[in-house]
Parts: sequence; structure tokens; C-alpha cells
Amino acid sequence: MTPTTPRWQGALLPMDSNIEQAIRNLESSGLKIVMVTNGQGQLEGTITDGDIRSGLLNGVTLSSPISGVVFRTPMVVVPDMGRDLVLQLMVANKLQQIPIVDENRQVVGLHLWDQLSAIEARQNTMVIMAGGLGTRLRPHTGRCPKPMLPVAGKPMLQHIIERAKAEGFQHFVISILYLGHMIEEHFGDGRQFGVDIEYLREKTPLGTAGALSLLSPKPQHSFVVTNGDVITDIKYGELLDFHNLHQAAATMAVRMHEWQHPFGVVQTDGVNIIGIEEKPISRSRINAGVYAFHPDAMGCLPPDERCDMPTLFEKVQHSQLRAVAYPMHEPWLDVGRPEDLDSANAQMP
Repeated sequence: MTPTTPRWQGALLPMDSNIEQAIRNLESSGLKIVMVTNGQGQLEGTITDGDIRSGLLNGVTLSSPISGVVFRTPMVVVPDMGRDLVLQLMVANKLQQIPIVDENRQVVGLHLWDQLSAIEARQNTMVIMAGGLGTRLRPHTGRCPKPMLPVAGKPMLQHIIERAKAEGFQHFVISILYLGHMIEEHFGDGRQFGVDIEYLREKTPLGTAGALSLLSPKPQHSFVVTNGDVITDIKYGELLDFHNLHQAAATMAVRMHEWQHPFGVVQTDGVNIIGIEEKPISRSRINAGVYAFHPDAMGCLPPDERCDMPTLFEKVQHSQLRAVAYPMHEPWLDVGRPEDLDSANAQMP
């Protein structure tokens, strides 16, 4: 292998190999698995040290073909399967490795438990919008900025930072305006929380997106943005990976919202009734307040001017850049009203 060859490629072995070659492959790759492929690069099966030892006990020799020890039905995953789901499969099936195959069953990678279970530091920035007035949460926000309201004994903003830190995010930028000094006093430069925190100080309200124009220097990599009042179990890293996979300029996390009409809905044609639907349920995708952006999207923002997220996404589309939706199913709560705050405190452990 050359220095730039992915390590997993050293675990590939053609089906016409013998047992001795499989043993050498296991020793040289150090990955504890051999991925056996056919002439088209498609996965035919896997071999582990245990497979070889069982074969030797059953009479195969070092010169025997590996076809006698290949495990033909290994668990595999597709390239865009999220890290957490892969880890769950590994735990449930007691696996240390899972091959990654494409739609043609060609091997394109290998998941390793040691790599997936370790928290890898991300160089991507996370921006948290925390400058809102929190008008709907009065009187709670009369003397406290909304993101600093306590949920399960700590500020909402701290929950967001700690969750993102657990996914490897290290650099945070917090946009502040209303009672912003309270946020700065609590978090400082982030050192006591094991992260790095900087601040965007709005002079006037810039909306849910406008403060991004204040980022200096501009991010060099795609970054995550979240509202400071959104409590969710979303995996920020998976959102970012999805964003990068789809080569998007802007990605919006969306979730399904259901609303049941309180009355029967009558459909008419003139005066004729042509249908009656009793209390129908309406379903629509709503903005979850969590986003990912490529640095190119920042060229759509006018500097230091008010701009909300829907407007930014429209500007991205008008600029012929790609805007995509990230479907989320995780628990989510927009803490915008007093009853939402009560609900968040009841739900959080």
C-alpha cells in the first residue's frame, strides 16, 4: 500500500486466495478481518482469525482455498448510515468491524469499533443564536435572557454546548444582544467547560440569520447553527455529515408536525356537499431551528443587516446554490412559551 491508500483496503483479498494468504493479510492489516471480494470488487464474505482456526480444526491446510472458511453472510452497512446506528448494530451483534458496501455491493470502507467509539474532535464551528428578547416567555425573561433559563438545573444554552461537545465540537460562537452580558459572565471563553467560546455582539436585532454576517474571520469549513432555545436530541455531527454528503450550501433540519382540525371539514361544489372529513389531521414539515452551512452561503447575507433564516434560504436558492432538508425524528422542543419551559423541565432527566 502507498501512504495515501486507506487502511481498510489492506484487508481486501480475492476469493481465489488460500488460507496462508488470509493469515498474512490479517497480520499485515492489523484490522482482525479479511474482506473477500470477487473479480468485480463485490463483497463475497469475510474471514476472521476464529474462522481460520475452526477451518484448521476441520482439516483445511495452509494451501487450502479460503472458500472453505469464508463467512458468506456478514453484516454490512451502506455509506450514509449514521455513526450512532452503526455503533448500535455493533453492540447488538457484538461486532468489532462492519464492512461498508455501496448499492452494487462493492466494498467502499470498513467501520472499526475503536474508531467509531472514540470521540473525534471536529474542526467545524458551532454558532448559537442567543440574542432574542424572549418576549413570549415573559415574565421569566424580564431579567434573564431566554437561553439562560434553567432546564433540569442548568441553562438551556449549557445543555446545547455540552451535547455538541460530546460529539467532538470544540469551537463555539454565541450571538448575543438582550442581556448578553449574563451569557458572557456565565460561559466566559469556555475554558471551564472544556471548549473555546467567542461572541458575536449584535448592536441591533439582526434576526435569526443576520448575525452570521458578523462572523470574522469567515469559517473555512461547513458549520452548524442552532437557535439557543431549542432542546433536542439531534446529533449535530450527523446533520453536518448529511450536509457534506449532499454537497449543500445550506441544510435545514425539519421535522413532521401533526395538527388535528377541531371540526369536521366539509367539501363543497357550489351548494352541493361532495365530501365530509371528520376532524382531519394535517401533516407538514416544520423548521426545527438547527442548520448547517457551507461558507459559500455567507455570500448571500448582506453585511450587518437584519435577515431571518427563511430569507437566507431563499437567497441561497436564488443564487443557484443547493439547499436541502434534513429529516429529523429525534425528540425536539422549541422553548418559546412558559408551558414549553415547564415541559422541558419535566422531560429532562
